[in-house]
Amino acid sequence: MALEHKLELKLSQKLVLTPQLQMAIKLLQMPQLELSQTLTQELVENPFLEEVVEDTKEELTREEVESMEVQEETDDAESPLERVMSDENLSRFTVDDYFEERGSDGRDLGYFTPGTEAPPSFEQFVNQSPDIYDHLLWQLRLSDVAEEIRQVGEVVIGNIDENGYLSATDEEIAKSFNTDVVMAGKAVDLVQSFDPPGIGARDLKECLLLQLRLLGLTGSLAEKIILSDMEELRKKNYHQIARQHSAPLDDVLAAVKVIEGLEPKPARNFSGAGTNYVVPDVFIVKNDEGYQIILNDERLPKLKINSYYKKLLLQKNSFSKEERQFLDEKLRSATWLLKSLDQRNRTIYRVTESIINFQRDFFDGNVQNLKPLNLRNVALDLGLHESTISRVTSNKYMSCGHGVFCFKFFFSSALQSKGNTEGVSSTSVKDLIKKIVSEEDTKKPLSDQIIVGMLKNSDVTIARRTVAKYREELKIPSQNQRRRFD
Repeated sequence: MALEHKLELKLSQKLVLTPQLQMAIKLLQMPQLELSQTLTQELVENPFLEEVVEDTKEELTREEVESMEVQEETDDAESPLERVMSDENLSRFTVDDYFEERGSDGRDLGYFTPGTEAPPSFEQFVNQSPDIYDHLLWQLRLSDVAEEIRQVGEVVIGNIDENGYLSATDEEIAKSFNTDVVMAGKAVDLVQSFDPPGIGARDLKECLLLQLRLLGLTGSLAEKIILSDMEELRKKNYHQIARQHSAPLDDVLAAVKVIEGLEPKPARNFSGAGTNYVVPDVFIVKNDEGYQIILNDERLPKLKINSYYKKLLLQKNSFSKEERQFLDEKLRSATWLLKSLDQRNRTIYRVTESIINFQRDFFDGNVQNLKPLNLRNVALDLGLHESTISRVTSNKYMSCGHGVFCFKFFFSSALQSKGNTEGVSSTSVKDLIKKIVSEEDTKKPLSDQIIVGMLKNSDVTIARRTVAKYREELKIPSQNQRRRFD
């Protein structure tokens, strides 16, 4: 078949996201912190945007007004130095002459006096807790060892991770400092003798053994268990450990209690990670009329169109073509940004209102009253697309009388229930499992099959593997690992 060129006229329909629509979608799914940073950046880049500053000027009392008037009269009065000096003398008057005349009566001029130390900087008073590296380096510099070992010790400390474990081998440490393995081993032994106990270990077993050594328990049953029965210890198979070491069960339990008191992460208390607090996007307040929805805009800058630039743009022949094109683009961007923010707030408000209507029993009661809900239910209720509801509920939090919850918390699948045709929320089932486990006898913990039967008595029918799945999601150990012998 021969190749040929030809022109065709073709009609097609396709969805094109305009820059304005892209901005609206982007703002809709932003959490509050990211939105605040974006608005601040737009405020810097767009001259048509300005922040609304509330007038916080307070009324002055009569005494304050009289004091200000006296101060103004004093400031307006001519000083003695100004009365003596003429304009000609003023032009020749230097800073050195000024301080020489001010100090001629013997008064101390404070920080102008030679030899006076400058006041300490406020940066010296900033409270900063030392991290694990500072703590180890401080001990290293106080150690009475050879200079070479001290230098290799700094390399060892630099290879300790945030949990307190050494992440490099002796060979790697020796190679990085161009020394032998023996010297690297001495530096490692030195660092492992520092506080906190167990620091510089290569794995969990060595970490626990270092702590037992400092406690004077070398050769004890606890050390033997750590050396040979870590897997049985994890499974809490204490009878097998007792048979393995030909020891009474009470001695094994006593040794296990000592092991449980050891620290698996030596550098835990020196972690520099700060606490991250969740800032709710929406507050739900209950009143006599029902529930009031309050959008949290405390940390967001309040923006408006700058009237000066807007009037300036209306003037003809004031700008070149390129300048006017730039200003028009910035004005459209500012206008669409404000409209997108308003659309975002109204959408979040409507979605929150719909969630309250669907989960009224939860807000009036507790978690067990949570109903099954999916994005499609809210989308049909509001006449929006599911993707819009997904963007609204992502990375956003709601504060109510029961606490602070992620929006996704209110969406869960339905499980079979005899007493409820709509089913039971998986979130409420997880809460039931957590409650059942918390009330069990720790010496005789419940198996997953027994939990299935107890849920069935509450008109909730689920399989044993579902209970195991929910238990793992709740980070609840298995039956054998929950058993206590004391």
